[in-house]
This record gives sequence, structure tokens and C-alpha cells, in this order.
Amino acid sequence: MKLYSTDHEWIEVVDGIATVGITQHAQDQLGDIVYVELPEIGRSVTQGESVATVESTKSVSDIYSPAAGEVTEINDSPVADPSQLNSDPEGAAWLYRLSGVSDADLEGLMDAAAYETFCN
Repeated sequence: MKLYSTDHEWIEVVDGIATVGITQHAQDQLGDIVYVELPEIGRSVTQGESVATVESTKSVSDIYSPAAGEVTEINDSPVADPSQLNSDPEGAAWLYRLSGVSDADLEGLMDAAAYETFCN
């Protein structure tokens, strides 16, 4: 199940590995994304820390980690082709993966229904 932050990132934990990306709402607000910078593998991040950057034709935005953990993998695909974030931000264009995510960090996040209410 995906969970959502108030900063418009999503996180989904499967078998102890968390996948993180930006929400469709964030992409809609940003417009056409033209550049993506991701964290280094092995980096330890804290919840709420700026860990990545996306640049659109409108602005540059920080991506904040919805949970603490260690970056175990990055998705090179949207780095090579940022337009993927425009078409599939909550699917194939995920940004990075974390290990060591605590349940306590996840408890403060929203489910899909709460996030939809938050955005409207």
C-alpha cells in the first residue's frame, strides 16, 4: 500500500524495501520535468530531509524523504529521461529505494484517501 507525505512524495514498502517517488499531484503542480538529481547509493537519510531535486520548466523543487533509511538503489531511468516523471510518476518513474525504514516513520503518513482530501 502506498503512503503519502504532505510534501507530495509517496512511499511503498515491500519486503522491507521502501520505494519512493513524487505524486501525480506534485507532477501536475511542477509541469514538464526536465532534470532529475537523485541521492547517492549508501547515503543515510532522515525523515523530511531533502534528498533529491527535480527541475521543471516552471521551477526547481526539492524532494524530501518520507522516511529515514539508507539509499540502496536509485532509478537511473528518469535521470536519463526526465519526461518519464511527467507520464508515470507513481509507477515506472520511482526515484530511489530505502532499507531500514521504521514503522514509526510510516505512521505519520497518509493513505490514498487522506492524501486526496489533503490535496483538495
